[in-house]
Amino acid sequence: LVAQAGIRTFPTFHTGKKILNNGGNISTYESSIPSISPINLLVLQLALMRVERERKKVPVTAPMRAVNAAELDTTTVEAIKRKLIPTKGVRGIFDAAARVIFGAEPAELSLLHFLTYLNAGGGLLKLSEIEGGAQQDRFAEGAQSLSTYLASQLDNKPLLNSPVLKIEQKKTKVVVHSALGKMSATRVIMAIPPNLAGKIQYEPAMPTSRVRLTQGTNMGQTIKCIATYDDTFWRSKGYSGEVVATQGPITVIFDNTSYDGKQPALLAFLVGQEGRRWSEQSAEHRKEMVLANLAKYFGPEALQPTDYVEKDWSKDDWSLGCPTANPTIGVWTTSAHALREPVDRIHFAGTETAKEWMGYMEGALESGERAASEVLKEL
Repeated sequence: LVAQAGIRTFPTFHTGKKILNNGGNISTYESSIPSISPINLLVLQLALMRVERERKKVPVTAPMRAVNAAELDTTTVEAIKRKLIPTKGVRGIFDAAARVIFGAEPAELSLLHFLTYLNAGGGLLKLSEIEGGAQQDRFAEGAQSLSTYLASQLDNKPLLNSPVLKIEQKKTKVVVHSALGKMSATRVIMAIPPNLAGKIQYEPAMPTSRVRLTQGTNMGQTIKCIATYDDTFWRSKGYSGEVVATQGPITVIFDNTSYDGKQPALLAFLVGQEGRRWSEQSAEHRKEMVLANLAKYFGPEALQPTDYVEKDWSKDDWSLGCPTANPTIGVWTTSAHALREPVDRIHFAGTETAKEWMGYMEGALESGERAASEVLKEL
């Protein structure tokens, strides 16, 4: 789609020394593997192999049909982590990956959801890494350029700033109520996270399984902070700008410089429990903390940004969190069949319903094609 739209992409910068803050011990490394002891490296490798083996046992399109689905869905990722990883340092690295990918703590994730999500994206390493992984490429003009392109291809202009309040299903049509009034259609596609879909009023009411799904799904917690600078001083010092921390407010940092290099920037993510904790602090306090952490890793120049912006997705009424929606313990096995199943004339899309790259932009496209095919078949 990007090629079709003629949108430019460029690789995420990751050349130079990377930083690992493992429980307060700060070290650097240049490969894709963190600088940990050979024993810890072996422990990590064995744990990853076990996770890979287990995820391949879960059916990609119907995880609730796995042989031990009920057990997996009532087991937390925290429990299996403690079983597979005996060392504190390696547990911290695993926690950091889980927090960034899901915006949640391992204790909040069912093992079935964890394995299903990894399946959709090709495994834990592929979701975590830059080169060859989910973080590899960026949009030169920003991700919004893709949405703008899609909107330009429509015959009718999308109606923005008109949230849907109620959907009423009748024998031959669907009536959608919004702030702009009523609109009728033959079919409706909903492409929003399940928890947001649950905030809409339905007449008649949704089936119990669908209600349970919407009520039992939580968005991850992510605060995205960007500091811009006059120059890429971290690159001059030989750093890639990439940091992984197993403790402290910031879990990961990336070089977020523009594609042409004219706007140097560093990006920090506050996720999971730390994201929730810092969401309750003042914006000024958060800014001071983020800049102090950037300075700890890259030097005092980080304390003098030309600008600083942040986005706390949990405070956005139209997302309620980021980066993805996580079903709570037990929801996959009791209600996941309602994730993609149409309810009369209402069809469901959105990246949470994807079978490939669930939670990512690619998953959103896959789900859109699937939902559109359902509607076209009915029409």
